[in-house]
Amino acid sequence: MNTEQSFISGPTPAQVDYARAISRRLHEQIPASDISDRRALSNWIGAHQDAYRKAAVTARSGGTATSRQVGFAEKIARRKRLQVPAECFHDAGLMSGWISRNK
Repeated sequence: MNTEQSFISGPTPAQVDYARAISRRLHEQIPASDISDRRALSNWIGAHQDAYRKAAVTARSGGTATSRQVGFAEKIARRKRLQVPAECFHDAGLMSGWISRNK
């Protein structure tokens, strides 16, 4: 008898919630056989996790720069005696790129 196998139960509520969040964001269906099997659900999450993270970043970068981004960019600008381009304040993706290039 495999003792490791006897301790594995169904997926945790957090695992199911995370899988459902991925499913909603990516418009992907979780196979019915995977939703009740911990390992299968873990494999499904693993296969879709990168796309989920990229979609989340894309969704966040659509709006204006966050206050944390602005503060960090202004700190970099003061230290390097640069000017943060005005368009960066209106787009979080542009601000992120400016910060990455000027760290």
